[in-house]
Amino acid sequence: MELLPIGEVAARSGLAPSALRHYEAEGLIAASRTSGGARRFPRSVLRRLAFVRAAQNVGLSLPEIREALATLPDGRTPSARDWARLSAGWRDRLDAQIAALEQLRDGLSSCIGCGCLSLTACRLSNPGDVAAAEGPGARRLAPQLRRLPPAGRAG
Repeated sequence: MELLPIGEVAARSGLAPSALRHYEAEGLIAASRTSGGARRFPRSVLRRLAFVRAAQNVGLSLPEIREALATLPDGRTPSARDWARLSAGWRDRLDAQIAALEQLRDGLSSCIGCGCLSLTACRLSNPGDVAAAEGPGARRLAPQLRRLPPAGRAG
């Protein structure tokens, strides 16, 4: 089995070495160590990392991704059928995200375009700042668009 150093995995996956170490600590990927303690990853880790990135883009949390990856076979490379099984549940989640983004797109011109630019005094969307009583965050956005990005990805 060909083993790749962390720098090569980082370059090939587009992820920082710190992200690879974090994913290893989270149990999403595994590495062996050289006698000097350097990490070495099997080439198959690149496929797992592509899955992790796709799952994060869908909105799965790291615990959800870990749970999904735990269902993959240990003794063989996952097949297209394995990946299809794992991603089948993403369709509803993606459809909800698409609907939320369409709602956001369609509401941009009616709210932001009105010109008042006031989140506390908007007579159309938030009269009397009633949204403040509903809790923190952008309460008029769909829940899929209100979730916070994973730690380290805020920007």
